[in-house]
Amino acid sequence: MSADVALEVKGLRTTLFLREGRVDVVRNVSFQLNDGETLALVGESGCGKTLTALSVIRLLPDPPARITAGSVVLDGSDITGVPESTMRSLRGDTVSMVFQEPLTSLDPVFTIGDQIEEAITAHRKVNRREARDMAVEILKEVQIPSPRQRLDDYPHQMSGGMRQRVMIAMALVLDPKVLIADEPTTALDVTIQAQILELIRAEQERRQLAVLLITHNLAVVSQVADRVAVMYAGEIVEEAPASEIFANPRHPYTQGLLSSIPSAAGDSKHLYTIPGRVPDPRVLPPACLFAPRCPYVISRCWHDHPGLEASNGHLLRCWNPQPFIALKAVEPEVDRSVATSE
Repeated sequence: MSADVALEVKGLRTTLFLREGRVDVVRNVSFQLNDGETLALVGESGCGKTLTALSVIRLLPDPPARITAGSVVLDGSDITGVPESTMRSLRGDTVSMVFQEPLTSLDPVFTIGDQIEEAITAHRKVNRREARDMAVEILKEVQIPSPRQRLDDYPHQMSGGMRQRVMIAMALVLDPKVLIADEPTTALDVTIQAQILELIRAEQERRQLAVLLITHNLAVVSQVADRVAVMYAGEIVEEAPASEIFANPRHPYTQGLLSSIPSAAGDSKHLYTIPGRVPDPRVLPPACLFAPRCPYVISRCWHDHPGLEASNGHLLRCWNPQPFIALKAVEPEVDRSVATSE
């Protein structure tokens, strides 16, 4: 493992232990994240993106979820089986996570200052004044105005964008090597989204931070990601540099996601949607998991599960890849035989 690799996940499997039996929700997931790099993990809701991130940082709800195979190597050390006390020392210090909804992540009965200072004193031997000074500096860094005064605010006194900046400040105050950002711009308006993304990018450059960005928003991915890993039904189906994914997507699922992005040309009244839905992990298709929704399905897709094969740095899990042609929405038929009368 080279010195510039901040995070390496190999063969990760996460299992839910339910009354009806074991259900694998993350299967054989592998990826590598280098210092100063952004890897975007994309896919529809229910594809296993957040569970993958929670597995990496060991915050799975146990029971019922548990890592049952694979390894997570953080800054050169395998943390898969380390005691919880060790993980508590690593979370926030070596690896941090910005969660999807800051209002539910921040404690409503404590001030912003209390929460940032607690994160500092849990990992650093500093007194209260030093911790408060560090909190002021990190709030200033994430561009919160009047930072010393805002430390005494409660979460409900801040806007959504400000709360997300506070979450980023808490994640970065101890200068971690890896930042996991789980849908960091959800529920924010477009202008604030752009500001939050620019803030993450600026902090990444300043700190040579490795960022794992979890999102279903491909417009966000196109702005910030160096590489993209596409997840479907708990497994990675395609991985490549971001420029390659947008210029030459090979997997039909990736092509469907890109076809669903609104076009500036506005040549259709309806957006393309991938037919069907992500399968229930308890009842998966027999071979290729995307086969029931795929426009290019062939007989082999129903009998053999495709492996993730590499070709010129492009990883692909598909038996029948096709050149990318943006798919068009099917215009709904209008029954014109019914006459209306006043």
